[in-house]
Amino acid sequence: MMTGDVGEVALLARRGALVSAQLRLMHPLQFMLASPEEDAAAIMRRVGGEAWVEDKYDGIRCQLHKEGNRIVLYSRDLNEVTAAFPEVIAAAGAVPHDVLLDGELLAFKDGVVRPFFELQHRLGRKVVSAQLLAEVPVIFVAFDLLYLDGQNLLTEPLRERRRMLEALSLPSPFMLAYLIRALDAPELDRIFEGARSRNNEGLMVKDPESRYTPGRRGLGWLKLKKALATLDVVVTGVEVGHGKRKNVLSDYTFAVYDEGADRLVNIGKAYSGLTDVEIAQMTDYFKSITLHDYGRYRQVQPEVVLEVAFDAIMESGRHNSGYALRFPRIKQIRRDKTVREIDTLANVARMHRAFTGERVQLVEPADA
Repeated sequence: MMTGDVGEVALLARRGALVSAQLRLMHPLQFMLASPEEDAAAIMRRVGGEAWVEDKYDGIRCQLHKEGNRIVLYSRDLNEVTAAFPEVIAAAGAVPHDVLLDGELLAFKDGVVRPFFELQHRLGRKVVSAQLLAEVPVIFVAFDLLYLDGQNLLTEPLRERRRMLEALSLPSPFMLAYLIRALDAPELDRIFEGARSRNNEGLMVKDPESRYTPGRRGLGWLKLKKALATLDVVVTGVEVGHGKRKNVLSDYTFAVYDEGADRLVNIGKAYSGLTDVEIAQMTDYFKSITLHDYGRYRQVQPEVVLEVAFDAIMESGRHNSGYALRFPRIKQIRRDKTVREIDTLANVARMHRAFTGERVQLVEPADA
């Protein structure tokens, strides 16, 4: 978790020197993770009397390492993405410190944070054209400082790390995550509704005394997320799962109804939300209504209706509906509904327009 390099850890273990593992610039460490929670009261019990709250941004988690004139960006999977964001690298060059920042890369245009699918156009680029820089400008929203001029800050409380981060006066296109303090559950719920009105996924809630624990889901950081909405959909295909589900059909492709074309159009796939007992029962049933067996994947008679929860709707060429759901999960099997009662493509389009309208998200200039 600390070195980001299992080979290096193996060599340290062979020498009996694991205790010497430490944070080093240009060696990405695993990101600290947040434990999910849907209840504000439970979060406040875990965090304590004071919670630091940030909007949960819909971008790319990113580490920025700066040592002298060398600057590198690493994504969540610890791969380098430096070439795709030259404006961030150029701005970081003006920072007169060696630093390691934890933050989020966001598409940001005309003072508004843009949807994630726009940011995807920047990913994987070795060279970014002037046209793409103009069409999809980005910001780096910094919310943590892990290293400063030779000092490892992982064991410092978040309160101190934030104070030092604010003192850096980072230039544009850097911004700081906007902090709101909550003292009780009703206040946290009100802040959540504000985040949802800004079309954000939810909230990051942090204990101001928490240390930075690479790669761990502790109780120092929690994420408050509730489904944006649900859709009633019909299963059109099923697939063999992985791991302990390798012998059952646990991955469900599902569709909505396109009234204009009088057809079903796929919009996503989900594999979480049902119990092992339900999956075993549904495996037998899907085998009985299989239309075509392609090995791991089966096309099935469209008659099983699910209620699916999700966090966002995005335009996508992956499915013939033209849309995809972000983080879909099965809420329940709707045995009381038939395929004639599922949601329509027109309804999905209306929800997408509502979600991707004016997106106002709380960020503040880094030198505020």
